[in-house]
Amino acid sequence: MKKYLMDKEGKKMKSEILEKYEIIDAHAHIFPEKIAEKATANVGNFYDIPMLGCGMSENLVNGGNAVGVSEYLVCSTATVPQQVRVINNFIAEECKKYPQFFGFGTTHPLSEDIEGDIAQIKELGLHGVKLHPDFQDFNADSPEAFKIYEIMEGELPLLIHCGDPRYDRSAPARIRKICENFPRLKLQAAHIGGYGCWDEAQEMLIGFENLRIDICSSLAFMSAEKAAERIRGFGVENSFFACDFPMWNHMEELERFFALGFTEEENRMILSENFKRFYK
Repeated sequence: MKKYLMDKEGKKMKSEILEKYEIIDAHAHIFPEKIAEKATANVGNFYDIPMLGCGMSENLVNGGNAVGVSEYLVCSTATVPQQVRVINNFIAEECKKYPQFFGFGTTHPLSEDIEGDIAQIKELGLHGVKLHPDFQDFNADSPEAFKIYEIMEGELPLLIHCGDPRYDRSAPARIRKICENFPRLKLQAAHIGGYGCWDEAQEMLIGFENLRIDICSSLAFMSAEKAAERIRGFGVENSFFACDFPMWNHMEELERFFALGFTEEENRMILSENFKRFYK
């Protein structure tokens, strides 16, 4: 399939750019078909952002194929403890159907058997844990959450939603406490470390060896110059490309990414090499 980027005049043109790079999407959400429309709508309502499609695996892959995405970190979040095992089984089944998926399971601070949840994630062959303190209604640095990190440290990496100016549950200051208390916990801090709290993230989260950032749900809300500055603050070598499907379109996010003005080597690092080094 031909791959395109949009030129400055808005016309589609054959692009040599995408042929140069392997592209990994480091943050994507998928939902079972029977609840996908409702789940997608709920995400859109929570953030007051129109979704670009229904959050099913097929739609994710079709969109990614159009621009040459080779791999996707896929996840879903349990809003109540009773959903945990069902979601983990679903992610594992989708990974069997789509070998390009790199699956993360989930747990919940109120789960009656967090150790069992983590054991299930390992048994299913999933690669990490996704938590969303705002959706799951817990503070990222609470004692209950710390119990999860204690079990995970040195065993499984954590992808955690970071930041929201409307709430304090996943504020960069709370994420910092995770890094300080669990230095062997590999941590992917979503949204350049703090959705809508990017300046605070720069103050609180730079300099931790166990922390990486993804850049999804961020580039649309700031200038290319400011985005590049913030990414460089964390280090190009510590950053992952991601789209936060179904919130954003792969092609549009790549447009925004290539507008940041990084070198070819830096593009390669962010688009795939950093992810592979950190996780594999």
